[in-house]
Amino acid sequence: MKRNIGKEAVLYYTPENNPNTAKLKGVLVRMGIRIKNVGPEQVLEPVGALLGLPGYEKQENPQEALTAAITEELLVMHNFSGSRLDELLLNLRRAGVPRINLKAVVTETNAGWTFYHLYEEIKEEHEKMENHS
Repeated sequence: MKRNIGKEAVLYYTPENNPNTAKLKGVLVRMGIRIKNVGPEQVLEPVGALLGLPGYEKQENPQEALTAAITEELLVMHNFSGSRLDELLLNLRRAGVPRINLKAVVTETNAGWTFYHLYEEIKEEHEKMENHS
């Protein structure tokens, strides 16, 4: 299978061993979606660098990484069409993967943000939506 920049990819972060991770990864593999696990030591890297996008460089911030803790599961999707995004979410539900509250799609703007900055933005948006329901 040829890998190229235009391929769908998911950045996945989970703060602890999650019994549903295998189900989620199974869906991604069956759909031919590239998976990149993001670890705590990588949360201060730009989203674009984690995806291997041209023009984004990995950054070393070892001291700051100690204070940038992500406490929730996070799914960041890159290069999905609307119909493929719907298909992914449907397949996750069918596989019994519990809802992941914090999800985002990579944009030209947020590709330059650190993974942690993106997490903070998504978390804030999610909390605002929850408070308005």
